[in-house]
Amino acid sequence: MTDFEKYIQRYLDLVPSENWIEELKISGKQTLEIYEKLSEEQGNFAYSEGKWSLKTLLQHLIDTEKVFAYRAMRFSRNDQSLVSGFDEEAWADNSYAETRTLKSLIKEFKVTRKQSSIFFKTLPIEALQLIGIVNGNEIKVDIIGKLTVGHNIHHLNIIKERYLPNI
Repeated sequence: MTDFEKYIQRYLDLVPSENWIEELKISGKQTLEIYEKLSEEQGNFAYSEGKWSLKTLLQHLIDTEKVFAYRAMRFSRNDQSLVSGFDEEAWADNSYAETRTLKSLIKEFKVTRKQSSIFFKTLPIEALQLIGIVNGNEIKVDIIGKLTVGHNIHHLNIIKERYLPNI
């Protein structure tokens, strides 16, 4: 197993069932259940110095999901152009999440998740099996969809373990 495969496997292992499209909806609902109960002040909470606030973390989920959907769309259209990675720390530092309201971030998350759900749900099986290259690593379209779910669940776990007990 390559380092890339090991890296993504940690997210894939978090997907609770084979029906990852349904899990996409479930993890989105779970995310909203947490964020919709937060006050604006709680949205600014970070559990430790140098850690992201809950608002920045939500923006990270939004940004990452958009990147994953873009990659999946390119590969599902049989676009074989090379795709590079992104620096999540730089994106978080420049996301302007702290200047936004929690309500606006929640709205963007809802729209982003709805778009991803429709996109993946409507792809034919053969498109889900197409392969593209990200940072020199091959990945199938359906794996990108599963990563979207696993990445979301990974951060839900962090929120439950490190943020919620302290707000």
